[in-house]
This record gives sequence, structure tokens and C-alpha cells, in this order.
Amino acid sequence: MTAEDLNTQELLQLEPSGGVIRFAGQRTLLIDAVALGLLRRYLITSFGFSAARTVLTQFGFAHGWRMANAIRDQFSWTTPLEWRLAGPKLNSLQGLFRLVSPDQDVRSQDGATFVDSYEAEQHLLHVGRAEHPVCWTTTGLVSGYLSRIEDVETFVLEDRCVARGDAACRFLAKTRSEWGDARTDELRFFESQRLSESLDTSLRHISETLKEAEAALARRRAFVDEPDTDCSGIVSKSPTMRAALGIARRVAKVDSTVLISGESGVGKERIARLVHAESARAAGPFVAVNCGAITDTLLESELFGHVRGAFTGASQDRLGLFEAANRGTLLLDELGDVSVEMQVKLLRVLQEREVRRVGESKSRPVDVRVLGATNHDLLERVEKGQFRRDLYYRLKVVEIHVPPLRDRRSDVLVLARLLLAEAAERLNRTMHGLSPASADQLLRYDWPGNVRELENAMERAVALARGTRVELEDLPEEVRIATPTVQLSAGVRSLADVEKDHILAALELNEGNQTRTAAQLGIGTATLYRRLKSYGLVVPRSKPPPPPAES
Repeated sequence: MTAEDLNTQELLQLEPSGGVIRFAGQRTLLIDAVALGLLRRYLITSFGFSAARTVLTQFGFAHGWRMANAIRDQFSWTTPLEWRLAGPKLNSLQGLFRLVSPDQDVRSQDGATFVDSYEAEQHLLHVGRAEHPVCWTTTGLVSGYLSRIEDVETFVLEDRCVARGDAACRFLAKTRSEWGDARTDELRFFESQRLSESLDTSLRHISETLKEAEAALARRRAFVDEPDTDCSGIVSKSPTMRAALGIARRVAKVDSTVLISGESGVGKERIARLVHAESARAAGPFVAVNCGAITDTLLESELFGHVRGAFTGASQDRLGLFEAANRGTLLLDELGDVSVEMQVKLLRVLQEREVRRVGESKSRPVDVRVLGATNHDLLERVEKGQFRRDLYYRLKVVEIHVPPLRDRRSDVLVLARLLLAEAAERLNRTMHGLSPASADQLLRYDWPGNVRELENAMERAVALARGTRVELEDLPEEVRIATPTVQLSAGVRSLADVEKDHILAALELNEGNQTRTAAQLGIGTATLYRRLKSYGLVVPRSKPPPPPAES
């Protein structure tokens, strides 16, 4: 019997009464791959990539060593090659990956190539695309197996990985001396001392992070009213914003497609993240793409992926964002800017729940919740023939409209204080809030750029502030010169009253300088003086400096 003849049915033993499963003579557990993916994400988020890789690598090494012990007592292969071929075959039978070819020797110069790695799949699902290979448990497992079979420390490292966009995963096996100094840093993950060091370092980092977070929270509480801050981190004091959040929470519980509309900078992506976080897909990835910033050709490849040779520069297969967001949520931002041709392809994906990579003939099923976001009136674009009606109604199962900041002025100061705290933390400045004059001026401005503009204004104020609070002169010029918005809730005011408020506000902004105020209002200084006198205000005119005395 050769390694190629190994058979799952012969290696797998199920007790008739249940409760005990054996594989190759050893008790085995059936564990859901997604559960292992969640464990991986927990290790990474709690302890960092280094500690997570160390734990998973050494866990795999112990597993591989145990598996080698089990089959040494059951098989009698005589050549080292046969024993080496048996290891990947056993791993494949356990569902860890799929062999491209059964006769690949991981100790050869070209190594062994695998596809359908469960680790790469789960890393993409729960963590996202990686910069480096991530099949840590599997490389540890093969390393432990080879080290036990050959009675010499052998270490398997990965130089290609599906999780970082490669077409397949490739493993190379060498002894420590054969690896030399080329990949010393990676070999350290196999050392037992490394595990202790990684966990100690991670725990110290966690402790320091918690202290910093507590300090930042204390500083934020100094000028953020906690009841106004939603548990999702979204500030919502105004009834209109709270209504939008209520809709977002209700629709999060079901798997419907959602269209999020609103002007640029109002926080549409924050709403999308809230829908994802409170949905059954929260454990999956959240992927966002700005469709309006990418040309059609690149957008198709970005969303659906491509195969090697599909176009110039496509040197390898690439996963699309629909596949990367599998079992999670995909936000298609700025949908109103997508061409009609691309709209047809999006509609097909939404209806069929499958994608076809560029240059490929077969379709791949995807399990993705799609959220759309736009700052355009899509119905108006439908009427003009710029947006497909069927796609519009397919997206607009539920619509959440995020109101602009000018329509929720009760949120302005709460948001400003929150953003001020974040900017102060980011720029390492001590800030104690807003001066009354600056707070009043923030309420007068209409904020056409919405929350994003307010965020930039607060960062500018922190950067320019001379003291520990934001003064009027620290605000952008367009904010400083803003005049009160006319309120009609109590009835229509006379033009004379509106003119009076406008003139007095401009005069206050210019610190009583009539000449500068008159110039800004587009009237003469004499006209301004008469207006002030009619209001019953005795305000001396701004006089020019006296001429120099004759010598």
C-alpha cells in the first residue's frame, strides 16, 4: 500500500453508539471551520498577529507530531519519500486543504502546492486580505509530522498564499541549517520560548492600551455628553438622526438589501457599519468600496476578481471584493456614479447571488449582504435614464436617509466636542472644550460639508489653538463670518429685524470695527452709523489714524 492509496473510509472510524470518532487510530473531533476562524480572529485582535501566529503554529506542530506517532504504528513504508507523501495526503483527507498533485514532495526544491486551504479561507472571512502567508497551523502541522517521521527538526514555511491574493498556497520544507539566515524571523515562531515572549509582550501591550484607552475616555468625557452618544459611537441628539438609527437597527436584524442616502460627509458609512455590527453577519467581514472613484474596467475586476491572463498585467488569479466579503457585508458607496453597463452586471450579481471573475467562464456562489450608498437622488436619475429602474428597486428594499448637519443643529456641539476630543488625542494636545463665542459660531454655520467638514474644522482648531480651548479665531474663516440663519418657526420676521440682527452680528464679529463691517456689508460707513443710531446704539465711528505731525 502506498501513500496515494490512503482512504478516508478506512482511516475514519465511527463508534456505532456515537460520541467517539477516530482518525488513523487517534481520537478526533469534528470542529466547524468557521469556529476556528473566529478563534483566529479573537487571538489576533486580543494578542496581535505575532502571538496569534506563535500559538497556531505550535498548536499545529503538536498536532502533526501526534499524527506521525499514530501512523508509524500502522504503516510500514520503507522510503522517506513515501512517508513524506503520506503526511499531506492525510491532511487533505482531514479537510485542511486540497492537493494539486498527490506526488508533490514538500522537501523538493519546488515544494508542494495546495488549494482550498481552510486557513486562508477563514482568514479572508474573518480578518480580511493579508500581506503575508497565513496558513500557520498547517505549516506547523506539516513541520511536526516531518520532524517526527525523519527524526530531525524540519520546518515548513509558506511563500505563496491565497489569503494574500496568490492562486494557491505553496509550502517548502527544510532543516534549520538548510534555511540558514534567510528566514530566521519566521523560524522563531516554532520555538517554545517564543510563545512565552509573545504572550508576555502582548499582555504588556494590552495593559498599556487599556490604560491609554481609559485616559482617552476620561478626556473625552470632559466635554462629551454621554447620553447623546449612541452605543455604536454615533452622536444622535436630534430626532431626525435618532429616527434614522432606529430604522438601521431594525433592518439590521433581517438580511434585506439597504440603500443609504444622504449628502457627502453625513456619515453613511458609519450607518452601514452599524447595520453590519448589529446583524447576524457581524462575525463576517465588512468591506467598503467607493464605486465612483474607480473606472469601469478596474471596478469590474475589483468587485468580481479576475483570473490570470484576463488582461495585461493580470499575472495571477485575484479574489474580488464580493468573494472577500463572503458571509459578511459589502458596502457599494457612491452607486449613483456607476455607469449603466456596470449597473447591469451588479443587478445580475444581486439577483443570482453569484459572481464570474473577469476572464473566467464559470460562476461562483457568494453569500453577501449588499448595502448601497449614494449622495444623488437616484429616482431623479432613473427618470433621466441615468440609472436602471430595476436596479434602483432591487437596492431600495429599505432606504435609510441620513439628514444633513444643518437639519440637526442640536447635534452640532455634541459632535464638535467629540471630534475635538479625538483630534486632541491624535495631535497630542490638551484641550478643554469650546469658548462660548466659538460654540455660538459653530451653530450659525450651515456646514455644507456636513460631519466631515466639522471634523476638519476641529482638527484645524486643535492645531492652531494657543490655549487649551477653541477660540473664535481658531475656526476656519467661512465659519467665523457665518451669520445667524433666519428662523421662521415663530412666524415671519420683518426685514428690518433680520437686517438689524445681521448688522449687529457682523459688527460683533469684527470686534466693533465699523469700517471693516461696512466694507463686508457693502454699504458706506455713514449708512452703517445711521443704522446703529436708529437702533439706539451710541457707537463711535471708527476713525482713521491722525496724519503725522509736520516737522
